[in-house]
Amino acid sequence: MKKQSAMNRDWIATARTLSEALPYMQRYSGATVVIKLGGHAMGSDEGMASFARDVTLMRQVGINPVIVHGGGPMINEMLDKLGVVSEFVGGKRVTDEATVKVVEMVLSGQVGKRIVQAINQQGGRAVGLSGKDANMIVCDPSDPKLGLVGEPVEVDPSLIRQMSDAGVIPVVAPLGTGREGETFNINGDTAAGAIAAALKADRLLLLTDVAGVKGADGEVLTELTSDDVKNLTEEGIIAGGMIPKTETAMAALKGGTRAVVILDGRAPNACLLELFTEHGAGSMLRL
Repeated sequence: MKKQSAMNRDWIATARTLSEALPYMQRYSGATVVIKLGGHAMGSDEGMASFARDVTLMRQVGINPVIVHGGGPMINEMLDKLGVVSEFVGGKRVTDEATVKVVEMVLSGQVGKRIVQAINQQGGRAVGLSGKDANMIVCDPSDPKLGLVGEPVEVDPSLIRQMSDAGVIPVVAPLGTGREGETFNINGDTAAGAIAAALKADRLLLLTDVAGVKGADGEVLTELTSDDVKNLTEEGIIAGGMIPKTETAMAALKGGTRAVVILDGRAPNACLLELFTEHGAGSMLRL
């Protein structure tokens, strides 16, 4: 009898959660949400399956999710296996022609197809792309010393829009094409920000391995403006790997993205918590 009562309480709590999510589902119906996937969710089958369920649910309730993924650890592993030796400048890998071939193989093949398969297994319809398809992302070299590392200069989101209109979830590898037909490797966050700006996305969710942007007291800041980011960076509170993420966020916002959220992709159902609950998750950045 006690066990049944506990189960009833769980069911009631679940029903209440679903009921409370309704206004948020209505709010985001038809919205475009770009999600940068990396870190923990890509490292385990359980995390990938959970992420795929969340994305499929988002699509089911009328949201247009667009996935942009990284794959740094997988690239490093494959380069080592193939014996491709890389040079480093300022701690950053120089991407030559041999390296970029491996990068494309891993991102568009191994990583992208794994995400596509995970979403399809959950009942969604996902298709893998790269920024090279239909000249979606045209790049210039970000730094000539780094070789084929690209900075997006033109983004054509029409193919992504067509897929979303057809009920398909685009899964985009961060690769771009050069003006002379070169293949460029793009930082995953940078590619996600550029795509979000081109789509005028309602949200850009940057899934990381930290809880969000932290203040001087170490607590996560739930909301920040561009002035807050500038001040915290100058004070050294925003530092290290969080600097490029906030820079990506600011660029996306200035390009037309409504809001950017930096959140912990390791947390179960992180995307759903952000979109469908009052308290959200992580740190929201606005201009």
